[in-house]
Amino acid sequence: MNYKTDRRSFLIAGGLTAVASTRAFGANDRLRIGVIGAGGRMQSLLSSAENTGLPFEIAAISDVYTPRRDEVKTRPSAAMAATHVDYRNVLDDNTVDAVIIATPDHWHVRIAVDALAAGKDVYLEKPVTHTIEEGATLGRAVRSSKQILQCGMQQRSWVHFRNAVDLIQGGSLGRITQVRTYWWQNYGSSWAPKPVDVAQLDWKQWLGGAPDQPFSLEKYNRWRWYWDFGGGAMTDLFAHWIDVVQWAMKADEPTTAFMLGDKYIFKDWDCPDTIQAALRYPGFGVVYEGMMSSSIDDGGLEFRGTEATLKISRAGMSIFRENVKGDRNPVSREESFEDGTTPHMRNFFDCIKTRRQPNAPVETGIAAARAGHIANLAYHHAGKIVWPLK
Repeated sequence: MNYKTDRRSFLIAGGLTAVASTRAFGANDRLRIGVIGAGGRMQSLLSSAENTGLPFEIAAISDVYTPRRDEVKTRPSAAMAATHVDYRNVLDDNTVDAVIIATPDHWHVRIAVDALAAGKDVYLEKPVTHTIEEGATLGRAVRSSKQILQCGMQQRSWVHFRNAVDLIQGGSLGRITQVRTYWWQNYGSSWAPKPVDVAQLDWKQWLGGAPDQPFSLEKYNRWRWYWDFGGGAMTDLFAHWIDVVQWAMKADEPTTAFMLGDKYIFKDWDCPDTIQAALRYPGFGVVYEGMMSSSIDDGGLEFRGTEATLKISRAGMSIFRENVKGDRNPVSREESFEDGTTPHMRNFFDCIKTRRQPNAPVETGIAAARAGHIANLAYHHAGKIVWPLK
């Protein structure tokens, strides 16, 4: 099979207008969804889609590993779905209205560009790009089409994150000069690679445009930690948090990046398992720390302002006022009542019908991924770079 960019990808990347979806939806119409990449993240996305309560069915499933296709088929919404190894068979199905893409990162832009050219609306998991250069290709493809593309930055639809951004932008914290972000996970205890029946896996298709290499169970299961396929913590975990920061602070690109990274535990990975990073934006700075062998405290952000500090995670948020003598209790607190992926998927489905811009348009996804890529560039340049590179 030829994995070079085909004519369809070339045309849309070059800026020609894609064929738009012309189906008119009624209030009770059932969306027909194509699944591309049927791993664990896709299973979560489909559960969130089901939790929206909106009518949809899975019309086609593509994955390079047979058991994953079969697992999606067990869902009632996918009982009649066609299954494929090659994602292009999903795009060739004229009954498919939209696709959800949850493949490894190195496939994201190519598949999304092809889907837009085929007239499909797209939900694209984060990070939306695998390299900085891909951002221009993806942005041009979306804006030269008439299709909807929702980036998988679900905090954009998560109620308490939206409320937090309103507070920050309304000046409730005073002047913010530092944002702390962190995320700790434990890949040693809870992320052990699952066995794979290689006879049911199309490894060459999985590699796609990545350098040819023999099958590796570690790379197949933990692809995020190898440069050929992902970008480590900075384009995975940090991408979510820096998106919230850039959204709240109305900034989209750092001017300087510092990053220290080490492989203390997972020495066979390409990407560091322990990180301290700092990004400077005009007027404020962002710090990040994380490691992949300790999960205590999980992940979150702290916006530190002259009047108050806002601490937020996926569980909720709290606000602490400055100069409140002897009282360190929050003056305001909000807990999350719904996983943000459900309203984010609901927003995507609504935009398919209304043709309005989604909560996480392509520019936000490109900017969040770019910040992670810039931090990784600093790691590769002795720990520091000034952006843009001269």
